[in-house]
Amino acid sequence: MKDLFRLFGVVTGRRYSAANTCDYPEQRDRERERQEDEALASGTSGAGPHRGSRRLSKRGSIVMNRFFADNVHIEQRKRNKWAVALMLAGVFAVCTGILILTLDPYTLVFNAKVQLSDGGEAFEVWRKPPVDLYLKVWLFNVTNADAFMNGEDEKLHFEEVGPYIYRELLEHADVHFNDNNTLTAHPKHPLVWAEDLNTHREDDLLILPNIALLSIASVIKDASYFTRLGLNLLIKQTDSQPLVQMTAREFMFGYETSLTTLGNKVLPSWIFFDKIGLIDRMYDFTGDTMTVHTGVDDVRKSGLIDRYRGLHYIPEWPENCSIAKGASDGSKFASLIAPNDQLVMYRKSLCRAMPMQMIDETTKGGLPAYVYTWKDGILDNGLRDPHNKCFCRHNRCLPEGIMDVEECYYGFPIVLSYPHFYLADPAVRNMTVGSFPDKEKHETRFFIEPRSGLPLQTNVRMQINMALGDVSRIHRVPRFSNLIFPMLWLEITVESLPPFLQNKFFFYLEIAPIMLKVILYASLIGGPLLLIGSILRVYWNSFFKKEIKEDYSTDMEFSQKHMNIIRADRRSSLKAKEMDVYFTSLLMSPSIDEENSTSKDNDTV
Repeated sequence: MKDLFRLFGVVTGRRYSAANTCDYPEQRDRERERQEDEALASGTSGAGPHRGSRRLSKRGSIVMNRFFADNVHIEQRKRNKWAVALMLAGVFAVCTGILILTLDPYTLVFNAKVQLSDGGEAFEVWRKPPVDLYLKVWLFNVTNADAFMNGEDEKLHFEEVGPYIYRELLEHADVHFNDNNTLTAHPKHPLVWAEDLNTHREDDLLILPNIALLSIASVIKDASYFTRLGLNLLIKQTDSQPLVQMTAREFMFGYETSLTTLGNKVLPSWIFFDKIGLIDRMYDFTGDTMTVHTGVDDVRKSGLIDRYRGLHYIPEWPENCSIAKGASDGSKFASLIAPNDQLVMYRKSLCRAMPMQMIDETTKGGLPAYVYTWKDGILDNGLRDPHNKCFCRHNRCLPEGIMDVEECYYGFPIVLSYPHFYLADPAVRNMTVGSFPDKEKHETRFFIEPRSGLPLQTNVRMQINMALGDVSRIHRVPRFSNLIFPMLWLEITVESLPPFLQNKFFFYLEIAPIMLKVILYASLIGGPLLLIGSILRVYWNSFFKKEIKEDYSTDMEFSQKHMNIIRADRRSSLKAKEMDVYFTSLLMSPSIDEENSTSKDNDTV
């Protein structure tokens, strides 16, 4: 637009420029107007009819020049503001990058999130995990009870039946925060029958071992003759059999027998319950307390056990044999796990703290996961690892792959193994018929997110067996002497996290670090670029001002020349007009004389 006005000025003999808006050209215009007014007043100017139009034209030129000058000044101010804004943005970006590198805000937020603080996210997930936790149980049904008891079959034949599926509503109740960065809670593991997931019924009738009879026989086998005699008479009187028909629920959660009732009345310190069931005894957490670290002093220990039932170790074993301190109950493992770290899990039903080893690395639901299983050789009973000799009782070590846990099960001859005697001594598996070990089905697996210690998937698989000694002097059970046979195997499983929890941890553990890195790189790269841009903007503004000054000087020179031409034209115009007046007066003098003489003659006549 400004260029068009300049072109118009060239054509019309006028020039519109920001330089003409200064006070000096205006003073000169006013001076010229004053001179013209004086000339007009003296009658020497012949430009009277055009004076107003010229003055209006001059004033219009001044207005237009001021308009463009104001626009230029506004543009300059905008340029200056942009330069300042770029500089401030660059300084802010660089400072942000330096703060991120120095303070590491993600680590600060992560540590705060992982700590078990009252009302915190990690605490609520630990207190009552919002996951689908299931207990799956397979029972070993005896298919040749009569043939075995009659001596027709040398070995017991078993058939796996199941799974019987229950929802485990894990909760850490009655939480109390301690002053030493720990908290104490009561673990609860109530089970609810999962009707929608089961294809079997709890009232399925099966032939199963009579745990009460076989357990009492194992306890009394080395007692005095009269004690054994009394037991034998009681067995005959009650017609107790070592293999009986019962429902699946009775075997898992308790059935009444005269032997159990007698034991409860005669030896209440030994058997304080009147029904016996394997799952019922495994899930008896009455009076148990656990103290765990909150992670305030060390985030790596968040959620790990400090004491169980007030002790650092498992009291059923020698003090340094199985340590509960530093173990996990499976709801949360150590934070910031390195690939070579050894983890430990303790659950009351396992009767010992079980060391774990990493075997693989994968992803689950978009999150990285370390895959753990039980450490090699933990059930070797000292065969290869001398430390495991402390798990042998009464100087008697069981075959490899079997762990004696009778002290955790009221003195009953209970032993643990992997399902179907996986990795056990083949001699143990060959004692019965019906065990078919399979690594994929029977190996324990933990998929653990290494930074938070959150279990993404859990498959804890163990088998409960009975190992009897020489019970040949106990009525109706001699066929079970020196026999190890399976009763059930179970799987405690979490297949995946619920979607809302999966998405939340995916954001915290995957997206948030990437976002912070993007901000860091953008700050460290973009900040200097913004500062360079602000410097270039300042340089450009100074160059622009210089250009304006040069343009102003050019306009001043052009205006000066233009005004000189106008003055010269006006002077020549005034002189020409004066000469015209002079010559006109000379030409008009004779006619005036004639008129005067004629007038005189008329007067004479």
